Amino acid sequence: MASAFSHILVAFALGQAQPWKRWPSRFWGLSLFCTLLPDVDVVGFAMGIPYEHVLGHRGVTHSLVFAVGMGLLVVRIGFPSVDHGSWEWWSLVTHFCLVTASHGILDALTDGGLGIAFFAPFDSSRYFFPWTPIKVSPIGISEFFTAYGMKVLVSELVWVGIPVGAGLIGIMFIRWRLKSKPS
Repeated sequence: MASAFSHILVAFALGQAQPWKRWPSRFWGLSLFCTLLPDVDVVGFAMGIPYEHVLGHRGVTHSLVFAVGMGLLVVRIGFPSVDHGSWEWWSLVTHFCLVTASHGILDALTDGGLGIAFFAPFDSSRYFFPWTPIKVSPIGISEFFTAYGMKVLVSELVWVGIPVGAGLIGIMFIRWRLKSKPS
């Protein structure tokens, strides 16, 4: 899996890409929740659920169906005053779907594990992308203070941090240009 640092950075960038308004703190809290939620499946280890099972790690909670469901649920519960079916509603649903799906997408770019069950519960096959440049993250925090942990952080900086940072700079530049453009 990618580390929580990368998942959070991507969720932040996706939130910053929303051009239409400044969102309340619950938008950011729910974005953080959605990007980290897929790893709730690690409780399966303690419950004896095998890794490769559809309910195991990187199974159904990393799927696109789960991401869509979370997008719909989070908007329904977190933004009840937004008119169902409106442009703002669809924008929020899309955002939370993407933030949740970004977890599996990042994990599919790592070089370890059994892959991601993108199409669960309909298909429990596990997938990686053809290119897996990100070193798989250790599970414990103390593991980041090892030589391998440093390799993980460097690979995430190169393959996630720098591209996301460039994207954020691009977003800021576009907003600046739009604000400075005469009406």
